[in-house]
Amino acid sequence: MTVPGIISGSSEVTSSPRERKIIVANTLPLQSKRDSETGKWSFSWDEDSLQLQLKDGFPPETEFLYVGSLNAHVEPNEQEAVSQTLLTGFNSVATFLPKDLQEMYYRGFCKHQLWPLFHYMLPMFPDHGDRFDRKLWQAYVSANKIFSDRVMEVINPEDDYVWIQDYHLMVLPTFLRKRFNRIKLGFFLHSPFPSSEIYRTLPVRDEILRGLLNCDLIGFHTFDYARHFLSCCSRMLGLDYQSKRGHIGLDYFGRTVFIKILPVGVHMGRLESVLNLPSAAAKIKEIQEEFKGKKLVLGIDDMDIFKGISLKLLAMESLFETYWHLRGKVVLVQIVNPARTSGKDVEEAKRETYVTAKRINERYGSVDYKPIVLIDRLVPRYEKSAYYAAADCCLVNAVRDGMNLVPYKYIVCRQGGSLVNDSSPRTSSLVVSEFIGCSPSLSGAIRVNPWDVDDVAQAVNSALKMSEAEKQLRHEKHYHYISTHDVGYWAKSFMQDLERACKDHYSKRCWGIGFGLGFRVLSLSPSFRKLSVEHIVPVYRKAQRRAIFLDYDGTLVPESSITQDPSAEVLSVLKALCEDNKNTVFIVSGRGPESLSEWLSPCENLGIAAEHGYFIRWNSKKEWETCYASTGTEWKAMVEPVMRSYMEATDGSSIEFKESALVWHHQDADPDFGSCQAKELLDHLESVLANEPVVVKRGQHIVEVKPQGVSKGLAAEKVIREMVERGEPPEMVICIGDDRSDEDMFEGMLSTVTNPELLIQPEVFACTVGRKPSKAKYFLDDVADVLKLLKGLGDSSSSLKTTSHTEVAFESII
Repeated sequence: MTVPGIISGSSEVTSSPRERKIIVANTLPLQSKRDSETGKWSFSWDEDSLQLQLKDGFPPETEFLYVGSLNAHVEPNEQEAVSQTLLTGFNSVATFLPKDLQEMYYRGFCKHQLWPLFHYMLPMFPDHGDRFDRKLWQAYVSANKIFSDRVMEVINPEDDYVWIQDYHLMVLPTFLRKRFNRIKLGFFLHSPFPSSEIYRTLPVRDEILRGLLNCDLIGFHTFDYARHFLSCCSRMLGLDYQSKRGHIGLDYFGRTVFIKILPVGVHMGRLESVLNLPSAAAKIKEIQEEFKGKKLVLGIDDMDIFKGISLKLLAMESLFETYWHLRGKVVLVQIVNPARTSGKDVEEAKRETYVTAKRINERYGSVDYKPIVLIDRLVPRYEKSAYYAAADCCLVNAVRDGMNLVPYKYIVCRQGGSLVNDSSPRTSSLVVSEFIGCSPSLSGAIRVNPWDVDDVAQAVNSALKMSEAEKQLRHEKHYHYISTHDVGYWAKSFMQDLERACKDHYSKRCWGIGFGLGFRVLSLSPSFRKLSVEHIVPVYRKAQRRAIFLDYDGTLVPESSITQDPSAEVLSVLKALCEDNKNTVFIVSGRGPESLSEWLSPCENLGIAAEHGYFIRWNSKKEWETCYASTGTEWKAMVEPVMRSYMEATDGSSIEFKESALVWHHQDADPDFGSCQAKELLDHLESVLANEPVVVKRGQHIVEVKPQGVSKGLAAEKVIREMVERGEPPEMVICIGDDRSDEDMFEGMLSTVTNPELLIQPEVFACTVGRKPSKAKYFLDDVADVLKLLKGLGDSSSSLKTTSHTEVAFESII
């Protein structure tokens, strides 16, 4: 077994024959029943459970282990026996939550705080939603901890893959990652993820985001949901994402957290088997006979405020009002599934539904005709399948829904198998809300805004009068997609991506950092380590010539500092280093020569490479020089108006004018808009400057245009070459920086010192600031660490100087 933070002997990870998939969800895929007479428990598989159906995507020999709660309360004295039964008979591990904790966790935080928020409902008033309650949040965390304890009891962290389902367990990844740094962990969110404007109102927003980021792969139904999540990570945690060979990845402390976008599918076999039951066939005939001569529009929804049932009824009312010829010829059968939650909102929605249906039936109905048929009871699956198969049109009008598989089920049942007249082509008509997760995948459906009841009425009319040929083409397109993207395909695709996301787990070193729900894992190259004073001083003392290159912003001065001039401590450290004749010390910065020379004037022997090395000065007594041929200023006249137009269009952005470059900054702009504008500006400038001797680069919150060949790497190379030409080749090179431009310096410096033409082999210490992937071999945590290291070197220089003076004095006495 591999201990977290320690690399195993081999870099190759071989799959274990006992590799399992551990599926963790709020509830187990089981049905529980207790005999009222004997008191004995009996359990059976819930064939409609997604956790059970996803097995279809894997070979039969794949082992699955399920972790979750039962849908019934088990007394503490029975829990051990029930646990053993479930583990041996169903490969299931039950999480028994105390009644009060279950109520606060599920009914409280999940259903009355997270679920409404994720569906864009804010508790603006106490009567319209529950305000955030810290006790409920603590219950949520406690429940997630219990789930993690149960997973830890059964997991083999080296081999098993853990797949967590839905918003009930969003901080579970933190507990698991804290215990096993290299755990293979995936998460799929089955609800919508709200926009950042909504999500940021949640007081525990950072804890939940960091919980999800402790996964290796996070799945969403649609790109919109993923985009909202990425936007929240950018705005609240300052994380950027990028696409790597078609896969979206977030860099999170050296780990790449991948994003998966794929809507879940239906279980084709389950639907078809129910449809082929004799009871389903009889029900289809009954429905067809009951609504003979009429067009049947079907709606199947849970009774809650987001399914839009009342809006659907208003749309039907508008249909009968506008298209009077459809009166008596169209019937909406609305099956209302029992509400999953209770509360004032649900009661209001139910009351409005009945009042509206009654009004429509009274106005447009007759003795033998009811335009609205409400079925408000627990409808068996065969009966729903029969209605799907018999309906001419399916209307899904939810105002917000994570996925909603009703349209998929309708299409599969309309295909019908042996239950529909085999000689007739299969047809279907779909009218779906644009606010549900399945909408993007149903390109042949008529998409509507559910709030616009007249538009929905018009869409239903269009669907009903659509030609048979068009309905057939749309149906074939939908059926092909749904049948090839079923639940098995979804599960297999997710697991393949999870395996790919975890393949580098054992090629890096891991450290756990942070406390509580702020815990995360730092994952870096095995050769990447912290640079300590104790490690570098012996080499420093031994070297007769040293070259020291230091970045300015983010290395000597914090990026967040309001005042950018150096502190007294920085000046003192630099002066101590420069006073050692064995040292050649350079500040290599993107800043202009005027500000750097003014700020660093107390350090007379300090070299400065300004504007990324375009200007170089060896000390304060020397003149500024440049080794770059003049490119003229014509390109600046082309760049400035383009940058200015983007600055005027992007609030918070600015332009920095340098001698050698023009820089557009967007650090103070809206993160999403600024990033979008930066990409557009980059493309715009590249096309404008295609034939000019300049390069356009995008950095951290900047877009910069500068002459070709100007970089910190070339500046470092110039200094080292000149030292060699003077007969003072460096025996030690120290290079410290914190951002992308410093990576050029690390790369350029390393290629220079390994150049056989220079005949030098110095000890190289390339060091980045912050624990992050880098071309440098070493890291320091922050500016304070940098100053501590430099002070140690300065003190070493002083002690060497004192020792030298003492030896000279002793020799003169002799």
